[in-house]
Amino acid sequence: MKFHSNDNAFTGLEAAIVLIAFVVVAAVFSYVVLGAGFFTTQKSQEVVHSGVQQASSTLQIFGNVYGIGTPGTSVNTVNFTVGLAPGGSPIDFDKVAITYSNSTTLETLSHVTTKGAAIAGGQWVIFSVQNQVTDDNVLEKGEQFEISAMPSKAIIKDDHFSLEIKPAIGAALSIVRDAPASIQGVNILY
Repeated sequence: MKFHSNDNAFTGLEAAIVLIAFVVVAAVFSYVVLGAGFFTTQKSQEVVHSGVQQASSTLQIFGNVYGIGTPGTSVNTVNFTVGLAPGGSPIDFDKVAITYSNSTTLETLSHVTTKGAAIAGGQWVIFSVQNQVTDDNVLEKGEQFEISAMPSKAIIKDDHFSLEIKPAIGAALSIVRDAPASIQGVNILY
C-alpha cells in the first residue's frame, strides 16, 4: 500500500480563521449600520423639535381688542394685550414684527422701543406691562404686554383688517377684525 501526499486538505485551523474573519467583518458592518441609524434618529428628533417650535404659536390674546379713534370717522389705534400660551417659550419683542393689512394696504409697522411712548402712523409700542417679571422687552411666563399699533392710514368704518404678530421663533399670531359701522371714541373690535 502506497500513501499519496495531498496538500489540498482544508484543516480545522483554516476553517476557524475564515469564520473569525467573517465575524469581524459582520461586527464592523453592524457597527457602521447602527451608528448611521443613531445619527439619523438624532437628526430626525432635531427636525421634529424644530418643526414643533416653529409651528406652534406661543402667543395668545388676553381680553378684547380695542380700536381708539375719532367718533364717526375712523379708528386710528388698535390696542390689545398678549401673553404666552401655556408652555410657550419667552419671546423677545425687540425682534417681533407687526404687520397691518386690509384690502388695499400691507405695511410692516416700526417698533418704538420706549415703553409707553407716544406713537405716530406706521408704528407700534409696548404700551404697558402687567405682572412684570423683568424690566426688558422679553415676554415671559405670567407677563402680559399691552400693545398699541397705529397703521399709517386710519381704519374706516366696516373695514376688514388684520394685524399679524411675527416673533423671531414660532408661528405668527393673526388678529383679524372688522371696524364697526358706527365708530365711537373707544370701540371693541370683533
